[in-house]
Amino acid sequence: MRGYFGVGVDGISKPMNLGNLVRIANAFEASFFFSIAPRLKLSDAQSDTSHAQGTLPFYSFSEAADFRLPLGCRLVGVEITDDAVDLPRFRHPQRAAYVFGAERFSLSPQVLAACDFVVKIPTRFSINVGMAGAIVLYDRLVSQGGYERPVKTGGSGAAIPPLHKWGAPLAKPRETKPRA
Repeated sequence: MRGYFGVGVDGISKPMNLGNLVRIANAFEASFFFSIAPRLKLSDAQSDTSHAQGTLPFYSFSEAADFRLPLGCRLVGVEITDDAVDLPRFRHPQRAAYVFGAERFSLSPQVLAACDFVVKIPTRFSINVGMAGAIVLYDRLVSQGGYERPVKTGGSGAAIPPLHKWGAPLAKPRETKPRA
């Protein structure tokens, strides 16, 4: 699988939920974590037993207008809206940032407007932000990681794909000119 992904929150206010989502992002090997208009600092994240702050870059934006992503990165909002795509029917971008709303609130109108895509988990009601993060990132892993479901019930009928091997650089070596 090529590409990268980041995980973030919009207006989160509960330290336990923040810590849970940070831990999940770290477990699924996110490339970065971000917060937009947080009501607490990323260092307040409780329940992150993976100590993600030592291995995962953290970015904080005081408001939606300040929010920036790397070039080519697509913002995917996870929100229950009428026009959101059901997660099982969504093709994840190779370079993506997934943003989740705060507890008891939705994504802010500014963040929602900035999203390239909006997906929803087809459940009967809203679930915890950490659980939503785990479901979305697992779906990304399964759909982009080269996993195939076995035809037969149970078992692992499909082979696990080999790890990607990088080839030689595509750039030509520089020619050196003799010194005069």
